[in-house]
Amino acid sequence: MKIALCQINSTVGDLSGNAQRIIAAAARAREAGAVLAVFPELCLSGYPPQDLLLRPAFMDAVAAQLNQLASEILGVTALVGTPTTSQKRPGRPCYNSAALLRDGRVETLFHKRLLPTYDVFDEDRYFEPGNSPAFFELGGNKIGVTICEDIWNDGDFWRERRYSSDPLHDLASLGCSTIVNLSASPWHSGKEQLREQMIRCAATDENCSILLCNAVGGNDHLVFDGSSFAVSPSGTVIARSPSFEESVTVVDTECPTPAPEPTTIPEEMIYRALVLGTRDYLHKCGFSKAVLGLSGGIDSSLVAVIAADALGAENVLGVSLPAPVSSEGSLRDAEALARSLGIGYTVVPIHQPFESVCWSLSGVFAPYPTDVTEENIQSRLRGLTLMAISNKFKSLVLTTGNKSELAVGYCTIYGDMSGGLAVISDLPKTVVYQVCRWINREREIIPDSCISKPPSAELRENQTDQDSLPPYDILDSILHQYVEENKPVRDIIASGHDPATVHDVVRLVDLNEYKRQQAAPGLKITPRAFGRGRRMPMAQRFREGLPH
Repeated sequence: MKIALCQINSTVGDLSGNAQRIIAAAARAREAGAVLAVFPELCLSGYPPQDLLLRPAFMDAVAAQLNQLASEILGVTALVGTPTTSQKRPGRPCYNSAALLRDGRVETLFHKRLLPTYDVFDEDRYFEPGNSPAFFELGGNKIGVTICEDIWNDGDFWRERRYSSDPLHDLASLGCSTIVNLSASPWHSGKEQLREQMIRCAATDENCSILLCNAVGGNDHLVFDGSSFAVSPSGTVIARSPSFEESVTVVDTECPTPAPEPTTIPEEMIYRALVLGTRDYLHKCGFSKAVLGLSGGIDSSLVAVIAADALGAENVLGVSLPAPVSSEGSLRDAEALARSLGIGYTVVPIHQPFESVCWSLSGVFAPYPTDVTEENIQSRLRGLTLMAISNKFKSLVLTTGNKSELAVGYCTIYGDMSGGLAVISDLPKTVVYQVCRWINREREIIPDSCISKPPSAELRENQTDQDSLPPYDILDSILHQYVEENKPVRDIIASGHDPATVHDVVRLVDLNEYKRQQAAPGLKITPRAFGRGRRMPMAQRFREGLPH
């Protein structure tokens, strides 16, 4: 049997546009000889639709679009992810469904059984769970249907399971030799390998073929990689779709042959995810141009490269904003990068505005010495300038702070945090260096001096980041354990870190939650990003390892 995995890039709420993508992909599947076309989870509405699901007008429009879509898909059976209204009371208002489209109509609806409510997921807020195994007949074969989380509960793969039921096992027990999965599985570094390992284990456990069709594209802070694939009952991967692009991949389950092994480089995958996430965020929000501050440092250099790749160099403007203590070397590096990328470049000094603001505040500040206040004024003037340029030229400001800085509050609220998208806010500083070196693997795109010089905010004379922070390799190790792995302080210390340093870093992370909740949305590329995936109170006094 030939089955097509149709990974498409849906936009939340663009019902007619999403339907056209589905129709086009179904036509390609039919032309390639497929008898079944499988699409991603909630691809008709876009994922995640969030509280749009609570609006009756939205759900009515989805239902109308689904019926119209069914009438336009002919010559191939299709499984399309869509929200549907639930009449069950008491219960949630919707189902997360797979619509079986056959012979020009919606033949039946299958409902997702396992609803994730962790990390970035909040499906129990909206969806009523399905309560029975989902399958249908096609060409004499019994095809099992699962939706994303339904297959993430294999007892042999996971040491601890979240759910008591196992939809995949239920379907295999009913004689389904082929099971398809409609997925919207967000990417983070290494996620595509985790999916394959899990499904290979499940396929051998249940002695069935499993085909997973994943969403692709960026929606808000989430990036979906596609990377759809199929696994035979022996656990062999027999087909792989490309990562970070739309595709239609046809799998012949009766003539399985091993698929070539992917040559994935972690830095390349991170870079491609950030480019796709940036492009889709701007375009889906109605922007075509971006502006960012070019400091001559490594962070803004990386964001500029990503922006130029995502939007085209002609649609990116880099702005140098020299202050009284800015170095000539940093200005040269910023200009050299702009020239290398072919992006627009301009210099807007903030010396005079800085002096004016300080003069205006001199009466209020007279009894007090100069301190971090004046440093932050410089940063806020830069934010003000970039936002003015954004307004004038209808461009979105890209912020350039990394995860390490955001974690400990080494950033200025209403200053360098001002903007519409925080491109690398989930990228630790050490990984910023790794990605930049990968970018320069064949030729110097980012000036080597941007990578080699000590990082600095350049807000006072001879300032470096390490005046205020531990070395980034130490800082990132502590942050990885505390933020992403949720390890207790005692375990982080036991891993070899200085206790005073660990306590100081943890204190800074806890104290700066208020900043992070006012930051621009960032693109998620680690297993646990700040924002929806890590929900912490701002006003709280618990300090781990200290009396409370």
